[in-house]
Amino acid sequence: MNAKNQEAPLAHKYLFDIAPYVPGEAKIGGAERVIRLASNESALGPSPKAVAAYRALADEIFRYPDGGSVELRQAIAAHFGVDADRIVCGTGSDELIALLARCYAGPGDEVICTRHGFLMYPIAAQAAGADLVMVPERNLTADLDAILAAVTPRTRVIFLANPNNPTGTYVSRDGVRRLHRELPKNCILVLDAAYAEFVARNDYEPGLELAASEPNVVMLRTFSKIHALAGLRVGWAYGSAAVADILNRTRGTFNIALPAQAAAVASLADTESLHRAHDHNNKWRPWLEDEIRKLGLEVNPGVANFVLVKFGAKPKDAEAAREFLKSRFILVRQMGAYNLPEHLRITVGTEDENRAVVTALTAFVGTK
Repeated sequence: MNAKNQEAPLAHKYLFDIAPYVPGEAKIGGAERVIRLASNESALGPSPKAVAAYRALADEIFRYPDGGSVELRQAIAAHFGVDADRIVCGTGSDELIALLARCYAGPGDEVICTRHGFLMYPIAAQAAGADLVMVPERNLTADLDAILAAVTPRTRVIFLANPNNPTGTYVSRDGVRRLHRELPKNCILVLDAAYAEFVARNDYEPGLELAASEPNVVMLRTFSKIHALAGLRVGWAYGSAAVADILNRTRGTFNIALPAQAAAVASLADTESLHRAHDHNNKWRPWLEDEIRKLGLEVNPGVANFVLVKFGAKPKDAEAAREFLKSRFILVRQMGAYNLPEHLRITVGTEDENRAVVTALTAFVGTK
């Protein structure tokens, strides 16, 4: 048969229902300097020790990296006091999210996430062929009762970002424990703690405790946020030995680049840089929230390194604000894909960047 007459290969039909992930803007054409506050990147940048470790391996990039990320896993284990054999490193948290959905759910199964949760959860669920169940939130916070009510015999995975992106809200340690306690044992609870290091609340726990003791809990962490290594794509999961085994069987063989592993190890060791980033956020996030509220805008209370701002009852109000900020060379994130079209998410930046945002928003409010 003539190959030209054959039909083109077709992907699974359910993949065409996926809305591709669109990252925050990073550039403005012709602009020499742009204030990038659209992607929750670190305000202070990476540890100098991490940069040095990355550069030190420039002459070694012809070598394959350690496929097991052994040194990195040992460094993570020492830093957090956990078992290195139960840590799996991934290409950012994204790879691990996709693997968990693919390994534990499929056609006929259900994956639960919240209506305003991280966009990678729906993408991962749909890519696995599972049915996506999006649960409404209460006051832009995960509604545990609603999650539990949505569980059926077909439920296999529950994704919970804690703190949540983009709302900035969190569920307490007791709340997470209650959620887990009332879930069927054959459901995996994935606690995505990408912003854990920014939280300064006594009732918060990122998920290490449950992941260490319960076979159906997995905690995810990333080096993209407080460690400021977003460009290197390094994340990790901690769960039972059985879950680690499955993830290791299915992840990319050499999924973490050699210089990225070294930079992550060095960043963990630089506790001074981590404390500095934490303290900076603790100072400037509340300041940014307060200053924006003074302008008559609604700011959702949060605990991460960004603020969620509501600009009115209509999506066009938020879009007008985004375009105005962009005209001042400030990039923030629109929230339509998160079912929050009246809002914008603004990353906490440096002092100068935060002040520039408030100045620009003051001018915007004054034009209305």
